[in-house]
Amino acid sequence: MIDIKVPTVGESISEVTLLKWVKSTGDYVERDEVIAELESEKATFEVNAEKAGILSTAANEGDTLAIGAVLATIDETAAKPAASNGKPQVPAQQAEKSTAESTAPATPAKAVGKGIIKVKVPTVGESISEVTLLKWVKKDGELVKRDDVIAELESEKATFELNAEESGQLSTIAKEGEVIKIGDGIGNINTDIAVPDQAQPAKATVALTVEQKSQPVATAASTPAEVKATPVAAAIIADKKIDPKSITASGTAGRIVKGDVLAALANPGKKAFDGQELFSRNQRRQKMTSLRKTISRRLVESKNTTAMLTTFNEVDMTRIMEIRKLYKDKFKETHGVGLGFMSFFSKACAISLAEWPSVNAYIDGDELVYHDYADISIAVSTPRGLTVPVMRNVESMSMADIEKKVVELAGKARDNKLTMEELQGGTFTITNGGVFGSLMSTPIINLPQSAILGMHKIQERPMAVNGQVVILPMMYIALSYDHRIIDGRESVSFLVRVKELLENPEMLLIGKDPVKSLLEV
Repeated sequence: MIDIKVPTVGESISEVTLLKWVKSTGDYVERDEVIAELESEKATFEVNAEKAGILSTAANEGDTLAIGAVLATIDETAAKPAASNGKPQVPAQQAEKSTAESTAPATPAKAVGKGIIKVKVPTVGESISEVTLLKWVKKDGELVKRDDVIAELESEKATFELNAEESGQLSTIAKEGEVIKIGDGIGNINTDIAVPDQAQPAKATVALTVEQKSQPVATAASTPAEVKATPVAAAIIADKKIDPKSITASGTAGRIVKGDVLAALANPGKKAFDGQELFSRNQRRQKMTSLRKTISRRLVESKNTTAMLTTFNEVDMTRIMEIRKLYKDKFKETHGVGLGFMSFFSKACAISLAEWPSVNAYIDGDELVYHDYADISIAVSTPRGLTVPVMRNVESMSMADIEKKVVELAGKARDNKLTMEELQGGTFTITNGGVFGSLMSTPIINLPQSAILGMHKIQERPMAVNGQVVILPMMYIALSYDHRIIDGRESVSFLVRVKELLENPEMLLIGKDPVKSLLEV
């Protein structure tokens, strides 16, 4: 019996998400055959069987797993099943017993009996008046149980799920992509129709599962038989209605992976193997999502209603990079999370905001509202657009607390699981364009805040130090601010203070032993 573990996929990546099992428990797998698909914060990749044998899964789809965690086991001593049925043999006595148990009578289904109830769009925020129906999770005519997720909705701030209030048969009214007012109905549930209990005795489930393995499984996200694609790639192809033949495959054995599909969507004029389509005059129209419309409106509002200026400085990242190199393993061992750059920048900003309170304030009518705390918003890019979840009371958080919160919020943003509370109330924002390679930019203020700090790419540059030219890892930092409330002296002084704290990170831990402070819980 050998363990299949989550492989190392990058220096800064500590965990991955199990997207899909390509093979299931009880399947016989060949060596190097793809058994699962994982997704890190940077890419989607496949896991292959290290040996041939019978697979037993040890994690569920959707689970977040640490690097090195056991995904599954393979019994390499198991004999390969006969080609006639393609599944492990089940002893006759066990098969008879399982079959007998599978035919045991189920508990009779009972209808709720409340008639037809309306499925309405719930209130999701004080200022939100409409939402977009992104997707029906359950289809028209399908039987649903109470609390089943039946639809996904998107407001101007977040994506959320809608659950069934009672069990019954669903009838859909609204269509996917339709904009619906708060309180309007999108469907009905007929509670007079009984929904059978799906629960079966455990052994019966095993017997049925083994029997069903011999039958081909049809999937909604299917692609033509001659085209090989990973499950996620196939789902996107089906959803976006892309011709798989127009996609250049880069996966193993000529498989189309998620990145190939996204590249094809980003460059619709390109075709596989023949390069750029010549003299193309193709156009595509796509309806803006509620989130994208809100981002557009707020960015224009920010530019038009603030006296926005940007001041720049540069930071020598040598000491922070040395500290991360020295203590990253111990930090990870102690806290279970990597030591990134965001904790240093967040802590430096929290200290600087306390020293320059106008940078942490905003205008409310004829009044200035100051904050004696630092609720820092972090800009996170998602497939649906930019979101800015909030870390509360950063001034009181440890470095480990900040790193854990960043991982939590970034994960929720990617999975569209952020709550309204997590998106509201920030007093200052940090955005990191450096992850995309940006060397310098002028970030736009996140209203109603008055300032935003932009981080950028760390670039080695020749610098003059004590009359000598030295190559140092440098980062440009930018502070965009509202000149109506923040004067030039305050903005420049704030940025200089942030630079000073980052270049001397021990100052973030004044009064404490730096090593112990980094490692304390």
